[in-house]
Amino acid sequence: MQAQMLAPAAVLVVWSLIMCFWVAGARLPAMKKAGLDMGKMPGGRGQDLEGVLEPKVNWPAHNYAHLMEQPTVFYPTVVILAIMGAGALDVGLAWAYVALRIIHSVWQATVNRIPVRFLLFITSTLVLVALALRACAVTLLADPSALPA
Repeated sequence: MQAQMLAPAAVLVVWSLIMCFWVAGARLPAMKKAGLDMGKMPGGRGQDLEGVLEPKVNWPAHNYAHLMEQPTVFYPTVVILAIMGAGALDVGLAWAYVALRIIHSVWQATVNRIPVRFLLFITSTLVLVALALRACAVTLLADPSALPA
């Protein structure tokens, strides 16, 4: 069940890269339209474009930043469960987390209405809490004699 447990993490990695390209696809044309010449601009951060570009253009970037935050807890949790022997519940929770994060991304990058976005976020967070508790349970309660040498 190791591969089945790791697959959701791999999909979330790919989704994060898709969001990275979405950021570029949204910002680069908007920067050109705003008359910003990257060749003449000093180095900066994406945050510097807040207030310069229309807010909707920055929504994908906001989501990409979010994908670099909370999922960093998801990835080691999935690895712990894969190593310790994930069950069907663990795999299902991992897929639920990834599905919720992808839906959250699409919502934030397009519609971005807070009540729905918050519901998606809090639901995915609760799923992550369940996964984290499962990871604690399988490690803290592991029978050392039953583990591979």
